[in-house]
Amino acid sequence: MTDREIIQGLINRDEKVTGEFFFKRCRPLFNYIISLVFSYEVEYDEFVNELYVYLMANDGAKLRGFDYRGTMYKWLKIVAIRFFIKKRGRMIEDQSHETLNYERGTESDASDSSAESDIHRLLQLMPNKRYAHVIQHLILDDEKAEEVAQSMNITTANLYNIRRRAMAQLTQVALLDMKYGKK
Repeated sequence: MTDREIIQGLINRDEKVTGEFFFKRCRPLFNYIISLVFSYEVEYDEFVNELYVYLMANDGAKLRGFDYRGTMYKWLKIVAIRFFIKKRGRMIEDQSHETLNYERGTESDASDSSAESDIHRLLQLMPNKRYAHVIQHLILDDEKAEEVAQSMNITTANLYNIRRRAMAQLTQVALLDMKYGKK
């Protein structure tokens, strides 16, 4: 299947295309993203369901926004990582069958706040502040790439290269922090 056929099949809610794509073709990618983004076990089916709902919102607006400049898998990797970094702390663990309570003042608010403060602390630990700036604005604040690039006086292509290196550095900082930082 081509990227266009996959996108159209997903938008048309074709069960065969959806099942093949999310549960076979993307399984290695999604397992990698789960291990990258979450520090706890996340059920694969729940991960897929959350992502599917996000992609299909507003009649598949996210999917319709795919511009075919790169591969569907690279695009989906970026979209999924951004989406789940924001959702971290609100996904249900495998071992827990309890539902999360999102009312104000509950434990989930504390968890969200803790995850957010952890991310900001990791950004402060990054040696390259330009990388931290890119992650903050492009990924966490979900600003448009063109706007971030313009504010930094660089091209969008250069911004994507910086983002790739920034994510690699953030990963290294997080791993070192887990090993030597707070316990």
